[in-house]
Amino acid sequence: MQKAQQRRITAESTKLIYEKGKIMERRDFLKCAAAGLTASSVVGCSSMGRRISTPQFTGRRPNILLCIADDASFPHMGAYGCSWINTPGFDRVAREGILFTRAYTPNSKCAPSRSCILTGRNSWQLEEACNHIPYFPVKFKTYAETLTGRNYHVGYTAKGWAPGKALTADGKPRQLTGRQYSSIKTQPPAKQISQIDYAANFEAFLNDKPADQPFCFWYGCHEPHRRYEYQAGINKGGKKISDVDKVPSFWPDNETTRTDMLDYAFEIEYFDNHLQRMLDLLEQRGELENTLVIVTADNGMPFPRIKGQEYEYSNHLPLAVMWKAGVRNPGRTVDDFVSFIDFAPTFLELAGVAEQDSGMQPIEGRSMTDLFFSDRSGVVNSKRDHVLIGKERHDIGRPDDAGYPIRGIVKGDFIYIHNFEILRWPAGNPETGYLNCDGSPTKTLLIEGRKNPASYNYWKWSFGKRPGEELYNIKTDPECMNNLANHPDFKPLKNRLKKQMMSELKSQGDPRMFGRGFIFDQYPYADENQQGFYERFTNGESLKAGWVNPTDFEIDFPE
Repeated sequence: MQKAQQRRITAESTKLIYEKGKIMERRDFLKCAAAGLTASSVVGCSSMGRRISTPQFTGRRPNILLCIADDASFPHMGAYGCSWINTPGFDRVAREGILFTRAYTPNSKCAPSRSCILTGRNSWQLEEACNHIPYFPVKFKTYAETLTGRNYHVGYTAKGWAPGKALTADGKPRQLTGRQYSSIKTQPPAKQISQIDYAANFEAFLNDKPADQPFCFWYGCHEPHRRYEYQAGINKGGKKISDVDKVPSFWPDNETTRTDMLDYAFEIEYFDNHLQRMLDLLEQRGELENTLVIVTADNGMPFPRIKGQEYEYSNHLPLAVMWKAGVRNPGRTVDDFVSFIDFAPTFLELAGVAEQDSGMQPIEGRSMTDLFFSDRSGVVNSKRDHVLIGKERHDIGRPDDAGYPIRGIVKGDFIYIHNFEILRWPAGNPETGYLNCDGSPTKTLLIEGRKNPASYNYWKWSFGKRPGEELYNIKTDPECMNNLANHPDFKPLKNRLKKQMMSELKSQGDPRMFGRGFIFDQYPYADENQQGFYERFTNGESLKAGWVNPTDFEIDFPE
């Protein structure tokens, strides 16, 4: 059966079963469809599979609350055992729902990662939207735009899809994540933290909701994105240098790095504080029971070798899901691989919208309802055994506005990475400040240590050029330090992963698989000040360089 037909049956069946006040597992929908039954007869299909009855389910389409921290890596939430970051809100969602251990974004940068969430497509399938700071293509409709037209009350606070520009064919602004609610302000606990009162704006959104409509809300926190108030974690969060249980081995373990990590932790806790307020608000209003709550981040932490790259800490993200009226056997931990492209089809299915009726481009992801409606922990669906990752052009700072193209596959305990342009600098050019790495005390520390033989490797691991292929055992080496790509014992595994990755990328129409990868470098930046930055900067123009410290520019840079 074709995927589109399966999704049609699933969506129709979901809607029908909601009317009956029951939920059936998604695989049972497909079994019924395969038996030649129509959507109207699926409800009576008891012999084909187990019907899942949830007495507390109200029969209404669920509300959707998607909560996104801006730059936070797995496993930096309390539910994963992280002792130096306190996240009772995230932990509650995990405890009363599902904690996922293998959730990945396809592309570890704000705009392309969010594009994947909104469209259900991998970034290399999104034309300009594969890049950072792009024009969002008119042809790609988002799930939020779809639900707006399906009687959902849709909105967001703070950071929706960004950075970039999204316009209609006639040049009008699009609401990719719904109507904005960001006008209510508060006094933040530290400098550089946003003044937007996220929870209060969510309450305003709920106050505007018609009584007969479900809602879909995007909580786009600005934290823990750079910049940070230095030592806020210690001075205002009550943390101690010794609290950090482990500093990644690709950074020096010293007071500067640990202080930076504690400031990051302080801002994650601020994100979680507003999440707690939102959960309490929904509970007070009697809406929590039938609200699908998804809590995650858009990409890894804003530190060297993580955000903007494609390693384990870059793409592997925290994810907890709670839906009291739908998720079976709450408190489970699920080890299936989940990609951000799976969110959109999940939302559409639960809203009763068939893909071919959504107006969206074909979706690559698959609904997560098989995981919601199971009562199993560990691996629920053995077919969810891998994800694809990759990137094209991120931030400014290379000649001719070139990117650093990567594709990768994470399967089982291994990650395979293919770097296509190994003569380029992975984090951006040295003379323009390695601009695909946010400025930070840790970044400056690494760059200043480049000329010291004792600390040279720290610079090399984050900013130095890389080989064409990388292979890591992420179970034993999550920091991706021991490259196995040229080890003879791992050659068969590397070749299998590469073959599978390339085959799937071709089937998905990735231009880079057909000799057209250059088009990603030709797409214009949505901010004209970014276009041609390298040439103008090196010619002496005074240009804004983004999140970078003055000391990060290397005039005497390595070849």
